[in-house]
Amino acid sequence: MWQGEFTRRIGMKFLLTGAVFFPMLSAVIGYIIGRKNKEMRNYFADAVTGIEFGVFLYLLIRMLTVGGNGEIAELPGICGMGLFFTLDGFRALYGAIAAFMWFMSTLFSREYFAHYRNRNRYYLFLLLTLGATEGVFLSADFYTAFIFFEIMSLASYVWVAHDEKKESLRAAATYLAVAVIGGLVMLMGIFLLYDMTGTLRYDQLTGLSAQIANPAGNFAGLNGGEAVGTAGRGVGSAVSTGRLWAAGLCILFGFGAKAGAFPLHIWLPKAHPVAPAPASALLSGILTKAGMFGILILSSRIFLGDAAFGSLILVIGIATMAVGAVLALFSVDLKRTLACSSVSQIGFILVGVGMSGLLAEENALALRGSFLHMVNHSLIKLALFMAAGVVFMNVHKLDLNEVQGFGRKKPLLHYIFLMGAMGIGGMPLWNGYISKTLIHESIVEYIELINEGAAAGFFSVDTMRGIEWAFLVSGGLTVAYMLKLYVVLFVEKNGNPQTQERFDSLKGSYMDKTSTAALTISATLLPIMGFFPNQIMNPLADLGYGFLQGSVKAYGMASWFSFENLKGAGISIGIGVLIYLIIVRLWLVEKKEGKTVYVNRWYKYLDLEDVVYRPVLLKALPFVFGVICRVLDSLVDFVVVFLRKTVYRDSEIPHELEEGTPLTHALGCVANGWKRLCNATIHRKNPRDVDYEHKFAMIYEELSEVGTIISRSLSFGLLLFCIGLIITVVYLLL
Repeated sequence: MWQGEFTRRIGMKFLLTGAVFFPMLSAVIGYIIGRKNKEMRNYFADAVTGIEFGVFLYLLIRMLTVGGNGEIAELPGICGMGLFFTLDGFRALYGAIAAFMWFMSTLFSREYFAHYRNRNRYYLFLLLTLGATEGVFLSADFYTAFIFFEIMSLASYVWVAHDEKKESLRAAATYLAVAVIGGLVMLMGIFLLYDMTGTLRYDQLTGLSAQIANPAGNFAGLNGGEAVGTAGRGVGSAVSTGRLWAAGLCILFGFGAKAGAFPLHIWLPKAHPVAPAPASALLSGILTKAGMFGILILSSRIFLGDAAFGSLILVIGIATMAVGAVLALFSVDLKRTLACSSVSQIGFILVGVGMSGLLAEENALALRGSFLHMVNHSLIKLALFMAAGVVFMNVHKLDLNEVQGFGRKKPLLHYIFLMGAMGIGGMPLWNGYISKTLIHESIVEYIELINEGAAAGFFSVDTMRGIEWAFLVSGGLTVAYMLKLYVVLFVEKNGNPQTQERFDSLKGSYMDKTSTAALTISATLLPIMGFFPNQIMNPLADLGYGFLQGSVKAYGMASWFSFENLKGAGISIGIGVLIYLIIVRLWLVEKKEGKTVYVNRWYKYLDLEDVVYRPVLLKALPFVFGVICRVLDSLVDFVVVFLRKTVYRDSEIPHELEEGTPLTHALGCVANGWKRLCNATIHRKNPRDVDYEHKFAMIYEELSEVGTIISRSLSFGLLLFCIGLIITVVYLLL
């Protein structure tokens, strides 16, 4: 028995660490193989991602059958504090989804990159990012998550810059800037949290906010989670509450930047149009969920049941949901539309997370809805972005006016895109309908609790009804922009008859068998999940309860397709059709020479990056801080000089007094002796008359004065600070 348990634990530790480091090691091996044989490199990448998916599929099945939440795999000493990995239902499921998406996108990459350059580099960073992403999802503490989060961000940067064109490099610079700034702010939050609690383990931080607010209580989470044991430093004080919120907001900033939450969403609409389509599918479907993973840790662990934090997330979610949907509606670029759609869908998820904080003990609907929408959005965007990749692979264009009519007479591509569009639009019998219905019903439930006087929070009934309508309208906008894409690709003919004839002639030759299999499998999952919600969606939602600290584990809806549940979907669909007919067809479409032309009516002054972020970060802040530093430096130097001329004024030293130091005196005596010897021999005609004791003493005094002035200057202080910062960063990395 003991030996079996020991073997099991060792095997689990091996699987968890292997799942993280196996793809990263394989990335290097694959790169070496690719230098000699590109075809063998492709097969190797397929095998690695397939094995990774097989490992996580095994772990997922094991979780469904055996269980075993909370097992920790520790690698002590690595990166200073050690690395900690754990496994539960949530991690097993999302690890499997990530591996599946990598496997499908790798299969599709074979054909997509057939005529691309820098393929070897792409596959290298593809596998590196896979390992880093799995490291984030399997992390058991913030430190481990941060390490792999930064590796993931830096490795995926190469995807965005892959083409090395002007637009790609600019988008990559934006992506990297957001990632680096977000990472640094997150690191500050992690430092604050560790200083306050002495731990970064998720399980030890459960219910920290409630424990600080009520130190006398024995709060251990809604689902019996382990309360923090080392948070006693100032627990219950106003300072601790403020520091906790400061740490939480810093961590939220970092994870929110990667998730694409408003107003840190600016990288998504710019990165996706320039990144290769297989990479876009992963950026949108998985890497944004790594950011959501961190936000879920904050809401379901540290701020569990905190109405104030839930309200903050809800407000951010509403803004993200609405802004993303509007951007997608106005876009005339295929992949940009899907990218903005990702921003909007992240908003839907954030709304569910926010509602779970407001509902506290009644958060079952909200938690299940937000978790399932994460899963659904990942799988939907895999199908949609790969479908967009098929279009770009054949047309090498993304402008809607250029790709118009491409999907006509292509039933398979029609099916693939339609499955994704129906799913993300929340159509009944598709997976997106299930998750959106749960989130919507959580809003309705909260309104009822307010009416009964049993709800905590800052929102009135009227405000929550406004939020409900914002949710429904955003769902309608989703229907509208997906209908727009569907009509452009599969209904309308291209304005150029020759171009349309060329599109129609492709028929079955627009993608190979491997790509066909990858896209068909990805798309077919979506209606299957929606057709069988009780058999598929409920068990998937149950997997997340150990991680999400859900209030009620066994929750199920008696009828997913009741009138009340269908009514919300029907309202959104109706709003979407009206928006399409009124706004898209009457305002965003023009007739030019008998051709249908989609017009970009999004004003440049609404671009946050160009209007706000770049001027502030690259011009305003450097100028302001530069002026401040120059003023401070001049002021300090003035004070130093003034003191040297007054209080610390040097008095004349009589010649007969001893000068310098013993060292200068000894050196001067030696030099004077050598001078006398030289004057008696080689310098007899021109003897030297220098007192080296006095000369060395004066040099010493001059160096001392200069050193004193330098050491008291602001510039020297900043130099020492920079050196210390560099040493600290090097220590953390090594």
